[in-house]
Parts: sequence; C-alpha cells; structure tokens
Amino acid sequence: MTNQELKTIYRKISDNLADRRLKPAFDLIGKLISENSLGVYYDEYRNLEENYHFMLKYTMEGTSDPERQKVYLKLIVSVFELADKINGALLMKLSPALEYEKKRALSGSFITDLESHLKEIRDFYRSNGKNTKSAAQSPEEASGEQQQKIRGLFYQIWLTDKLKPEEAGPLQEFLTDSRVPEPYRSFMVTSITLSLQRFFDREKFSLLFNAFSVKEAGINQRALTGLLINLYKYDSRMPFYPEITGRLKILNDSPSFKLNLERIILQFIRSKETEKLQQRIRDEIIPEMIKISPNLKNKINLDSLMEEGLSEDRNPEWEEIFKDSPGLLNKMEEFSEMQMKGSDVFMGSFSMLKTFPFFNEPANWFMPFFTENPDITGTIDTSDNAARQLMGSIEQAPLLCNSDKYSFCFSLQRIPKDNLEFMTQAMEAEMEQMKEIKKDEELLDSARSAEFVSNQYIQDLYRFFKLFPRKGDFEDIFNWRFDFHNKTALGYILKEDPKVLKNIGEYYFAKDYFEEASEIFGYLLEKEKSGELYQKIAWCHQKMGDFETALDGYLKAELYEINMLWNLKKIARCYQNLKKPDRALEYYREAEKTEPDNLANQLNIGQCLLELGKFNEALKCYFKVEYLAPGNKKVWRPIAWCSFLTGKKEQAEKYFQKLLEDEPNKHDLINMGHVQWSLGNRKGALAFYQKSISEIGFSEAEFLDVFKEDMPHLLQQGIDSEDIPFMLDQLRYFLEE
Repeated sequence: MTNQELKTIYRKISDNLADRRLKPAFDLIGKLISENSLGVYYDEYRNLEENYHFMLKYTMEGTSDPERQKVYLKLIVSVFELADKINGALLMKLSPALEYEKKRALSGSFITDLESHLKEIRDFYRSNGKNTKSAAQSPEEASGEQQQKIRGLFYQIWLTDKLKPEEAGPLQEFLTDSRVPEPYRSFMVTSITLSLQRFFDREKFSLLFNAFSVKEAGINQRALTGLLINLYKYDSRMPFYPEITGRLKILNDSPSFKLNLERIILQFIRSKETEKLQQRIRDEIIPEMIKISPNLKNKINLDSLMEEGLSEDRNPEWEEIFKDSPGLLNKMEEFSEMQMKGSDVFMGSFSMLKTFPFFNEPANWFMPFFTENPDITGTIDTSDNAARQLMGSIEQAPLLCNSDKYSFCFSLQRIPKDNLEFMTQAMEAEMEQMKEIKKDEELLDSARSAEFVSNQYIQDLYRFFKLFPRKGDFEDIFNWRFDFHNKTALGYILKEDPKVLKNIGEYYFAKDYFEEASEIFGYLLEKEKSGELYQKIAWCHQKMGDFETALDGYLKAELYEINMLWNLKKIARCYQNLKKPDRALEYYREAEKTEPDNLANQLNIGQCLLELGKFNEALKCYFKVEYLAPGNKKVWRPIAWCSFLTGKKEQAEKYFQKLLEDEPNKHDLINMGHVQWSLGNRKGALAFYQKSISEIGFSEAEFLDVFKEDMPHLLQQGIDSEDIPFMLDQLRYFLEE
C-alpha cells in the first residue's frame, strides 16, 4: 500500500463515519487490518462491529431503548478513534513526511516522564535561572540548555498521538505559569496546534481552549488561531464531540471572543491575498522604482515614506522626484495603508532570507522573537551597543512577523560595523514613530495589541507552509477555502451574530471572493429581507457569470427602491448577456429618462438597437455620443459599422479610415474590406482582407468564420453572391505568395 492509497482510504472511512454510514466504514477498516498485518487492532475492531450488529438487531426488532442514540454516537466516536490509530500506525511505516521521519528517529529518545521534565523547566525559571546543574555553568549556557529542553518538549508534543490526562494536566500548568517566559509558552501552544492537526485528540482541544483564557496575548491569540485551524479541519467530526462544541458555545457568550474570532477569520481570508500582493509589488512598485533618478536617496528616503504611511502633507519636491513614475507615490501610499491594516507586504522581501541554518529546524519557524533567545545571543554580538539597540527595535516592530525578525537579525551578521551603527540610528528614529503609532492605536482600541500578535502569528504560519524547504510534507492550510461560515461548529457561532457574519461577508465582497460573499449574504437574507443584500448577491452572481441568478436578484431589489438607477442598468446588463436585447433596451430607456446624456447608457442603447437590427436608430444613438464627447474614439467603430449596414458607404469609409489611422484591430480591416467591395473597389477589398490575416493576427479559419457571419450584410449592400467564391479563392492565392 502506498502513502497516497492510505490517505484516500482513511478519508473515505472518515467521510462514511461523518455521514453515519458505519457498514462501509467497518469494511474499509477490516480491509486495512487484514491487508497490512495489523492484528493488534483486530479484537477492538471485532468488538465494535459486533456491538453495532447487536444495535441493528434490537432496532429492527423494535426494542425500545432510550439510550440508543447516546450509545450510537459513542460507538461512532470509538470507530473514529480506531481508524485514527490504524492510520497512525500505517503512517509510521509508510509516510516519508518529515513528521513521521522525525517520529521514527526520536522514538527511542522521547521524554519518558513528561511531568518531571516540565517541572524542571518551571523550577529553573522560578529560581530566576539560578537552578543550574553546575556552579561553573554560565547563565548563557544554562539558558541555552533550557531552550534545548523546550525545543525537545516542542517535538515531544508535536509527535505525540494522544496525550494522557496525567500529561495534559502538567502541560496546562506549564502554559499558565507566568514565571516561564511567554515566548516559550506561546511556542508550546503551536506544538499543540500542530500535534492536533496531525492526530485528533480531545485533550489537545481542551488545552487550546484553556490556553485561550490565559491573559497574555502571545498565548491566547495563538491558542484561538490553533482552535480555528483544527475546528475547520475536523469539522465533520464536531457533531460527535459535544464537549468541544459546548466549550465553543460557552466562549461565544463573551464579546471579546467574538471580536477575536472575527478578526482572526478576516486575517486568514486576508492571507489569501498575499501572493497577489507580492505580484503587484513585483509588477507595479519595483519597475516604477527602477525608473526613478538614482539620486533619489539624497532627496527622499523611500523606506521612511513607507514606514510613515506617506502622510497627506506631501513635500512639493516629491512631485519632481516622482515625475518619471507619477503613479508610484499613490501606489506606495496604498501599500503602506494595506500594511497598517495587516496585509503581508513583506513576504517577498524576506522569502530569500530563510536560508540561515536557524530555519533548517522546523520548530524554529514558530519560535516567537525575543532578544534573549540563545540563538540570537550566541550568533550576534549583543554586547555591542548598536547591535543591542537594533535588536530592541526589531523586537518592537509591530509590522514584522517573528520569522522575518529572525531573518533580519541573522542578516545583520553580514553588515560592517560602521554601517550597522548608521542603520541603528535610522531604524531607531523610524521605530520611535512606529511605537507611537502602535501606542496610539492601542489606546484607542485595547484589542489592537492582540491583533498585532495574531496577525504576526498567521504570517509566521504562512511562511512555514509556503517557504519551509520540505513544505510538501505538510497539508498547506493556506490552500483551504476558509469558509468558516459553512462549518458545523463555527458556522453555528457565526450565524448567531449576524453583525459578525455580515462583516466577514463584506470583506469577502470587497476582496472579490464573490462565491463566499454570496453564500453569507444569502444566509443573512433568510433572516431579514433587504434590497441591499439582493443587489449584492446579484452583483456576486453577475461577476461569476451567472446572469440568470443575478437578474433574479436585481428584479427583487427593484421592490425596495434602493439605488434605482444603478439597479435599472444592472438589470439591463443581465438581459444583454442573456441575449434578450429587447428587454435590455426597455431598462436602458428607463435609465435614460433620469440620465439623458449619459454616454455609457447611450452606447448600450445603441448596442441593443444594433442587435435588434434597428440600424438607423442605433446610428442616431452613436452620433449623439459623438456630439456629447467629440474626442471619444470608441464610438467611431459602431458609427462606421452602422453606416455600412444602413447603406451610407462613404460615411462608413470615412470612419473606418479614422480607425485605421489610429489603432486598428483585425475587425476594422475586414470591415474596411467590406466597405471597399460594396463601393466597387474589389482590389482594395482584397488588400484589406489580406492585411487583416497577414498583419493583424487573424488566422485564415477565424477570418472565414467572421466573413461567413457578415455575408448577409454583404449581400444586402449589393455584393453579388456569385462573386464571393472568387474573392475568397483569390485571397487564398495571395496568402500563399
């Protein structure tokens, strides 16, 4: 059996159990046991299946049992957990993934007494680091030894399938012990999250719930993030674990929980924009910066501009500096604002700085940044005042995630001392401003500090799943849809608070995730009818190309008399896309009553008339547009074509000539060919046809398709049908030359 085959079978077992199809689940489990010599699980499997047979028998016989449903749900849980154990045992044999590679390598050196191990670490910090093995051991050596113990603990938790109650208790005490440095306790929350992702365990869920109640944001924000990841992953199981969903419902009574929940969900959704954002930086910002004068640094500090948010009080000299790239300043302002709102603008910049040996250790990708970390103090000379100051500034940087802070620090080793001092002074000044911004925001909103923590943490996770050298060994959570509103437990929580759900829906809507937005707006519409919601759902479906559903929404929104003019135009647009120009024209005409000189509306009316074969009326519309906007070149093309269709051949020639002198497309050339032929200029027509294929990019097959479609118009304008084969064959000969 291959690793992929096992994954497929395990997923089928889980799906069957979630849908309460126990018979096929038992069949697959039995097959796994027999085909992989897993006799150690056979007795448990037979007992569970026999219990189910008895339950089926008594049910069919009509035996009354008030406890039946309770026993049934407990049985499903037991089968889930048996499947987990079998899957875990086979992964230990088959999986080449890093987690199982490490588990096999460390199996003989796992901590045998977890409680004692945790106590030793706690005692060390309770004694302020004086509880060392040897009097000769320096504080730095003692600190490094403790970090090794904590890193070993991280792997122990991560690679443990199920925690025993006697292990979960001491671990809970460790997480709540304020004398243990917060970064290490936060670090351990991630190990629980990763462990739970790897192997389902109620005790781990309980630890994350408990960690969310710890007062430090570094711990509680990681805990809630871990809960959301695993509630999403194990959603289909949640109906069978009321102790987990029950705790979630208790938390839901807290307004702060709802605030945190909404924010972290939005941050997960925002993470899906990261790749697009990096692409924009590569395509829009960097090329524009290259155009700027090389003397820019003497005039303006771009980094400073980004940090300060590019205030509205611009220096007039900047306009001169940016004259070669007039849009760059606005783009930089936009990116700076996005950065302050939590967008991951640094992913591309720091992705190349993940090659330091520090990042070879998977656990280090999740280590919160702190200047006392032995990995930093042992690498960078923190006795140097400039280095120490710079470390402090980096630690306080609210917009850099922990992983990027480590990258920044390790890259400092390559910087000469003089440059380091200069950088320290510059960064100190910038960081003072950032600290003030952060301080002001935290005063205005006490939850802002927690938001910085959770956003940094999600960015840390993002870097691991996207940049870790062996990222392929892990399921990338950032490829998930993050439709928390559709999940069993979280969906229930979100739908209880329409305000939170609407905020999430609006964010999806603003970021063009139309499918998710329409789902949420649809649910809200079931609770309360609203013209705005009908319009937004319709807009989503229109953007997804579902014009029937979009039309239905816009028509229902008409009843609410909200944004009537906008709504009329959208109804018309849907009818146009549904190839119903007569109905579209009705609504465009209605919009025309309010905006008689609206150019876009006139163009749409002309298009409908054109599709309806009312060429003279369409031509009047297009001339009206030209009169209202003489410089509008877009109207030349429909004027030229309608002129041809109405027999105004010289007029058509005049407008097609204007197009050919501007920026002609392949249709302009073939249409000019039609006009020339209708005027009796066959050689001219042939030349334009040839040019449309050879110069503009029509393939011969495409040309013939268009020509065939236009043939009725040619005949109507006096072209002899007998001449058409001659023209096309002559064209073929010319194309061969």
